Amino acid sequence: MGRCHKPHMSFNPSRPVNLSHIALGGAVAMAAAMGFGRFSFTPILPGMMAGEHLDASQAGLIAGGNFLGYLVGAVLAGQRSAHGGERRLAVFALIANAVLLSAMALPSGVVFFTVIRFLAGLASAYAMIFTSSIVLSHAAAHGGERAQSVHFGGVGFGIALSSLMVFAFSALPEGAVFGLAGWQVDWLSGAAVSLLAAAAVMLVLPEAHFVGAAKGEAPLTWSPGFIRLFLSYGLFGFGYVITATFIVAMAKQAHAGPVVAFLAWFLAGLAASVSLFVWRPVMGRLGLSGAFALGLGLEAVGVFASAMLPGEAAPVIGGLLLGATFMIITAYGLRLGRLLCPQSPRKALAVLTAAFGTGQIIGPIVAGAVAQRSGSFVLPSIMAGFVLLVSLALAISLWRNTKV
Repeated sequence: MGRCHKPHMSFNPSRPVNLSHIALGGAVAMAAAMGFGRFSFTPILPGMMAGEHLDASQAGLIAGGNFLGYLVGAVLAGQRSAHGGERRLAVFALIANAVLLSAMALPSGVVFFTVIRFLAGLASAYAMIFTSSIVLSHAAAHGGERAQSVHFGGVGFGIALSSLMVFAFSALPEGAVFGLAGWQVDWLSGAAVSLLAAAAVMLVLPEAHFVGAAKGEAPLTWSPGFIRLFLSYGLFGFGYVITATFIVAMAKQAHAGPVVAFLAWFLAGLAASVSLFVWRPVMGRLGLSGAFALGLGLEAVGVFASAMLPGEAAPVIGGLLLGATFMIITAYGLRLGRLLCPQSPRKALAVLTAAFGTGQIIGPIVAGAVAQRSGSFVLPSIMAGFVLLVSLALAISLWRNTKV
């Protein structure tokens, strides 16, 4: 592994650091950008498919547009030298996220939906990378392991809240809110929550200042360990996203009932929101790379379960195992990237997010096409499970060859 040195950081002394407030601000940002901006598509999708007469292939294309935007956003964020401007860019991305969520309520066809989801993915990537840069840099400077868990746990909270809102609005008669369809109300309510979140983040989240900001970060070092992580993280993006995108549609397709369809994604969100706290003892025992590998193994079990277990057990158990693992894999993977080359931590975040995004683009498009031909999401889910096993093999190799 190439020589990397931890950068020196200094923060604005005129604004005292309150790590709890920073962590909560980061959690709110992640709930809005990821829980609503990206993952509310999962519970809203069945209503959109019915209301707009979308088939599985078209749904996969729309989801793929979002993930392509996420990839482009990750690349652009990685190229941008933003030292001293992370907060401004994060808040702008969160406001854009709210506007784009509201645009999804316009019944304008597959092309329009795909373009809007592309732009929403770009906004989500900017919000995630720049808020994570702020929170993780403060946490690293002040020994805030708990703050990092709170920050990434915001994604799960956003998933659970968006799922609950969709389920609650489904009890209203169609057209009860200004004559809008249920799926349109879902998107608009998410936009309202996200706009409020952007305002809260603007008030709470501080700015981080780095010494040598004018020079930017050093070039990223592609060590053997980082290459293994890069490949594993990209395959993880493909392996998790099919279940994460279609699990509610899978439950409804299997006639599991509206309560089970709701619980599948709601429980996934709740599990994700607490997973980083639950996994801390595991990380302490196995290290970051060991916990990363174990999470991939359990997630593979959950993906196979979502496709192969009978009846109502499939979406509920699949959703729980997905929620219990995907955030710790995401968070631990990003932290591994920072540790493997701390001289360029934001570039590592962006490159890993790009790998993750590439897997996510391919996943729903392939799943939608295969589901359209096969008549269900069972075969795509089994494919995703095997991809996760390959990701697991790379992660085990990383664990054996590193000390992190």
